[in-house]
Amino acid sequence: MPTAIFVDAGYFLKRFPKLYPTKPANDPAIVAKTLHEMALDHLTQRGDAERKDLYRIFVYDCPPLAKKAQFPVSKRPIDFSKTGTAVFRASLHAELKCLRKIALRLGRLQDLGGWKLKPRVLDDLTKGRRKFEDVSDEDYSYDVRQKGTDMKIGLDIASVAYKRQVDQIVLIAGDADFVPAAKLARREGIDFILDPMWNAIPPDLHEHIDGLRSTSPRPRSSV
Repeated sequence: MPTAIFVDAGYFLKRFPKLYPTKPANDPAIVAKTLHEMALDHLTQRGDAERKDLYRIFVYDCPPLAKKAQFPVSKRPIDFSKTGTAVFRASLHAELKCLRKIALRLGRLQDLGGWKLKPRVLDDLTKGRRKFEDVSDEDYSYDVRQKGTDMKIGLDIASVAYKRQVDQIVLIAGDADFVPAAKLARREGIDFILDPMWNAIPPDLHEHIDGLRSTSPRPRSSV
């Protein structure tokens, strides 16, 4: 039976610059191809007599923010759909859809309706290292949160496990929120492998997986 691979795209994108420093992190085609290759590398594992078959690579992300707003200090207008971040994310999704055996699963962004001070700036203000009148637009970030991606991952893992569509699951993520999904898959007899891309993982994740393996290049230092 084949292997199903589940990728938390937000987690992958955070780790990408640290593990692939020579690759342009702003090139959606290269980032998408790297994700695809990294996932496929899990089909050949030490101790296996032959390469495992692939069921599908499920990639989870959210669409980019596309609303219009005003900066909090200068009151200049901004169209989030035209920002570099939004353009990159939309292009990345388009590239992923074109790659073989990839299923892109999108959650949604919860718009919390305003700007918030970046944690570092807030810390400087509370400790008196900066004055509030010196704060600029660059010291704020728009407050949005991803919703639905974790739930989709959990539901899809449960679906392929209950339907016996695979005998191995690889999860590329590093969040302890996936423990219930991992436990369910293992109870159904599925070999559950976690790839945290060389990042440290919570202790309770070790207890509920069958193996830990990262196929991306190992960083020179602990990151």
